Amino acid sequence: MRSFLFVPADSEKKLAKGASSGADALILDLEDSVALSNKEAARKNAADFLKSADPHGPKLCVRMNALDTPLWKDDLKSVVAAAPHAILVPKTISGACIAKVAGHLTELEAEAGLRSDTIKLFCVATETAASMFNLNTYAGSSPRLFAMTWGAEDLAAALGARDNKDESGNYTGPYQMARTLTLLGAVAAGVIPLDSIYKDFRDEAGLELEARAAARDGFTAKMAIHPAQVPVINRVFTPSDEDLAHARAVIEIFEKAGDVGVVALDGVMLDIPHLKQARALLARAEAAKAIQ
Repeated sequence: MRSFLFVPADSEKKLAKGASSGADALILDLEDSVALSNKEAARKNAADFLKSADPHGPKLCVRMNALDTPLWKDDLKSVVAAAPHAILVPKTISGACIAKVAGHLTELEAEAGLRSDTIKLFCVATETAASMFNLNTYAGSSPRLFAMTWGAEDLAAALGARDNKDESGNYTGPYQMARTLTLLGAVAAGVIPLDSIYKDFRDEAGLELEARAAARDGFTAKMAIHPAQVPVINRVFTPSDEDLAHARAVIEIFEKAGDVGVVALDGVMLDIPHLKQARALLARAEAAKAIQ
């Protein structure tokens, strides 16, 4: 999956629009985009949408409310029977938060007659100051965990920051660190490193620059807050013909060279990590092709 689109679960119109956006996954939001007075309506809408959605459409995920609120258990209870693809856990502090939600999901799946571990988990792992010290704790937290992402807005609020970007529009130090640690933590845990949102949904050029930087560094997908962002994200995270041709050339020259650790291609020395990168790129391209 390359693109994850947030959709407020209390808006039937936005849910329908999201389904036709081309996103690989929708995140039906029960948290920040839904007013407290509308939480119950959002839960019902989410459950109804999950039950009636096209099975050939995007993967359907649900963002629950945070574990430090009294809302999260009711969130899960309302949607588990409809078997969403995954639950997004916001404001996690460490891998222990994932283990806690996973345990509760196991109970709810049993009550609903679902196979254990039917529902996957992913998390926003950098939204508090304490969470920044625990990005290495997600490995082994639960076999349900399939992705990790980061968030700059809640972290800025937690830190009491005036802004999280400088005069040039670049993230300042704390938020660059959050992004980097999430990438490292996700790779260490063997899960998808998922880049955060780009909040100016009218700025497609800025979105593309940020997405390309994320793909360059190792992220393999990105979240969106508006359907207009989805085509840009899908394009950036789908390897280009030039990328694929180069990857095939790398693999071919290693195969022809036999049992060696280093080869030369177009005047550039390549070793085994380059071969691994080429194979991973082709695998991602095949996966993207399969869901188009």
